[in-house]
Amino acid sequence: MNGVIEAANKNIKKIIQKMVVTYKDWHEMLSFALHGYCTCFRTSTGANPFSLVYGIEDVLPIEVEIPSLRVLMEAKLTEAEWCQTRYDQLNLIEEKRLTVMCHGQLYQHRMKKAFDKKVRPRVFREGGALILTTMDGEEFTRLVNVDAVKKYFA
Repeated sequence: MNGVIEAANKNIKKIIQKMVVTYKDWHEMLSFALHGYCTCFRTSTGANPFSLVYGIEDVLPIEVEIPSLRVLMEAKLTEAEWCQTRYDQLNLIEEKRLTVMCHGQLYQHRMKKAFDKKVRPRVFREGGALILTTMDGEEFTRLVNVDAVKKYFA
């Protein structure tokens, strides 16, 4: 969990760095950076943190000023219809979270597969180890594979 928080903090810091002119302005941009971070879709999950917490898609401030189709549709609902729609969304939140979890596992599998393509197998064979010594003739306690040693001529 601690790694997740560190990754989030690192990403928020990067967002703020792109927004500020001098480092003294960072506190003025923090709320904008947090809003942007919470409302952006993540490749790893296929969702944004806001929708996973609240069960609905976020409404951007610009959508209120210049009404989007989604905002207009919600405005036409009666209060009872809106409550029923919200209740239905909240009932589906666990299903959405499970879908995101599956998406995250597939994403991790794809990342592992891509990483594994770059891994070169190393073959260890008998007689392929060296015993290193210091200039005084003292031997190191651990053996070293021949492949890990570079030739150096003095």
